[in-house]
Amino acid sequence: MRTVVLIPARFASTRYPGKPLVKLLGKPMILWVAELSAKAIGRDNTYVATDSEAIANVVSEAGYQAIFTSEEALTGTDRLAEAAEQIDADIFINVQGDEPLVCPTDIIKARDAKLKNMDLVINGFCWLSEDEDVNNVNIPKVITNLENRLVYISRAPIPGFKDLKNAPRRYKKQVCIYAFTRDELTAFKGFEKKSSLEHCEDIEILRFFELGKHVLMIETKPGSLAVDCPEDVANVEAALSLASL
Repeated sequence: MRTVVLIPARFASTRYPGKPLVKLLGKPMILWVAELSAKAIGRDNTYVATDSEAIANVVSEAGYQAIFTSEEALTGTDRLAEAAEQIDADIFINVQGDEPLVCPTDIIKARDAKLKNMDLVINGFCWLSEDEDVNNVNIPKVITNLENRLVYISRAPIPGFKDLKNAPRRYKKQVCIYAFTRDELTAFKGFEKKSSLEHCEDIEILRFFELGKHVLMIETKPGSLAVDCPEDVANVEAALSLASL
């Protein structure tokens, strides 16, 4: 069975236009993600799904494959579904284009989990560090059941509590690595709108709840940092510098 990584990269990001091309330590962020993805499953199995010629040109010049998608894609997963129609593969792993610290081992872990659970969508999580603010709306928090299936995901701190003594000691956060089959992506795109929960939270994985699809959460390496806004660049560059030592 062939596994590919698809990296959605939209130029007109609402919070940070041109984000995939922002330079981190002198290299466009999208190339950091592509290189780490290629370490996991090979350059020939690594694609960038984009609506931007500028992003496609940077990717192609670096020797990676770009797949053009429409500007109207509702979400990154909708963009993946469009790209998947152009690629012959069995498992499609979504690695977000703003995760330049993604761990190649975690990509392999997502693939292996999918191979064992082809009927489940796979998504990553790790524990929030002490330096991260649980109230930060840019960090989706997750709760799972005893089988590590997703119960809910929110930009609010969850689980909530009535009495301070019952407050959770630690919180889980989403890590944006997903694994899908083509049929799952087709169903997602075929919904043709954002679900009510997805619209409220602005978290696309919630659409699978409307589709009656279960999501298996796999624990990944901690320390992943995303670039959601310009203020995140300095912290991510510092983490990249440490990782290269």
